[in-house]
Amino acid sequence: MNDNTQLAQRNDSAVAQRTEEKGGRQVTLIPAVDVVEDANGVTLWADLPGVSRENLQVSFNDGALHIEGQAVVPTPSGLRVQHAEIRQPHFARSFSLSPDLNATQIGAQLEDGVLKLTVPRRDEARPRRIAINLA
Repeated sequence: MNDNTQLAQRNDSAVAQRTEEKGGRQVTLIPAVDVVEDANGVTLWADLPGVSRENLQVSFNDGALHIEGQAVVPTPSGLRVQHAEIRQPHFARSFSLSPDLNATQIGAQLEDGVLKLTVPRRDEARPRRIAINLA
């Protein structure tokens, strides 16, 4: 990453946090995210197992990219859950984006529990080669 791109640092010891809500506790999982930067922009891959497109929200506000999703873990008919540590996991993660990135052109794809976000670099922020003329 260059010095202009700002992304949140993952705290490897932080996997989940508990919050109190009406009706009990909610566990928010912090999904693992891989980030790759090149001359064209930034690509993020977030692991969101069990999250469907309908239960996923990606938003950009005030320079921050937010990922939030709710996983649905179905219980097969005729079976009863004896023990469940997380019944309906909630995923959340936020990133600060550099002004060099074009947030209006963010692309999102969800496949097999992996969210791929592409954030292109603004045209004026992309590296370019300068032609040298002979005098």
